[in-house]
Amino acid sequence: MSDTPASPGRGPDAGLHPDTDIELTVALTHTPGGPEHVFALVCRSGQLVESTLPDPAAAIAAVGRFGERIFFPEPGPPKLCTQQYGGPQVAVVTGTFNGRTVNSRFSLTDGCEIARWRALSPLLGGVAGSTGGAI
Repeated sequence: MSDTPASPGRGPDAGLHPDTDIELTVALTHTPGGPEHVFALVCRSGQLVESTLPDPAAAIAAVGRFGERIFFPEPGPPKLCTQQYGGPQVAVVTGTFNGRTVNSRFSLTDGCEIARWRALSPLLGGVAGSTGGAI
């Protein structure tokens, strides 16, 4: 069983819909009180317009695949998460995804949060054991 969230109705190779608009800012801190690193990703009609990320194509693919479910989760029963600590990193993602306001906080405080981070690691930065790009 994978610990990476899947998008409803989309296969693992699903890319961005041609009409997808993304305008996201990622504020990343590696330690509490440490310096904040800010990155941008802007995509209009499914095409990259601007990015300060190391691998914008991978970030667009990850956001296209997991963004809807991660940024706008549907209410459901409480999740059982493994009690593991992945590190002090925190990323705050703000902006818009297909016209909807995004304001999501990511951390590595338990297994569920680590899985969310790994799903969007090309946008947020790699973590130990992840397959995403490092920021």
